[in-house]
Amino acid sequence: MAGNKNLAEDPYERLANAIILQAVADYRVALKKIKAHPKDRKAIDEALEIERFFRSGWYSQLTSVDGEYLIKRLQGEVRQSESIRGRKNKSNRR
Repeated sequence: MAGNKNLAEDPYERLANAIILQAVADYRVALKKIKAHPKDRKAIDEALEIERFFRSGWYSQLTSVDGEYLIKRLQGEVRQSESIRGRKNKSNRR
């Protein structure tokens, strides 16, 4: 039954997923900092470094998810969450 091993139980697969999930979390934080403080050089550098990772050969060895797709998706997610938050704050002021 070794051939039926669940890939999610593979320690290398779990490590790869953990690396990617941490990069995603770090990228979200950097994008939110940039949104709040567009000239925050440290946040900009962090975001650019993570984008390089998403475009790297190492990233493509860890996952089959397209790095460019992930970057665009996360940027859109942060943009959308900020606009939703803005609408909620405006509606609470009424």
